[in-house]
Amino acid sequence: MIGKYALVFILSCLFDIVPFPLPPAFTAMAALQIIFDLNVWLVIVSGVMGSVTGRYILMLYIPKISGRIFKASKNQDVEFLGRKMKEKGWKSQIIILAYTLLPLPSTPLFVAGGMAKIKPLQILPAFLLGKFISDAAAVLTGKLASENARDLTENLTSWKCVTGLILGLLMMAGILFIDWRTLIQKKKLSLKFRIFK
Repeated sequence: MIGKYALVFILSCLFDIVPFPLPPAFTAMAALQIIFDLNVWLVIVSGVMGSVTGRYILMLYIPKISGRIFKASKNQDVEFLGRKMKEKGWKSQIIILAYTLLPLPSTPLFVAGGMAKIKPLQILPAFLLGKFISDAAAVLTGKLASENARDLTENLTSWKCVTGLILGLLMMAGILFIDWRTLIQKKKLSLKFRIFK
């Protein structure tokens, strides 16, 4: 039985270790809980810990690959955005918590945080709390839905899941293509599409 909870941890970690938005990790958590009839709270704890581990690893490796993928000016731009986040102190923790509670992919937050070289401890505590609350709600809802004979695949292609994926991709494009320094300092929206080496 422990192996099945380890599988929940591993899949949640894999969903959240990649630098592009995938379906949320709670979809794997809910699916495994339903398939194996696992204890819902152990699934939530295992899955959230896997997600936090995946996001932590993402923040560690993204600065190393962003230098190879993006131009120096784009990396400096996102680092500037990260410095602005650090200046907000506890307010940024509240923003991260609120963001994590919304049905939006957290990938752009961690890619930006990693590229900006923000220390993981400045993001992870608020993310952990928000992730636990939002994933608990999602997995409990999935359990309730399965008990009422709803098809899980219906949820994966629902408008919420598809909308979340599209919003995640748009947010990622915003992080990459908006000239953040110009926007914050001069209050002028400027886009730069030539960011790759």
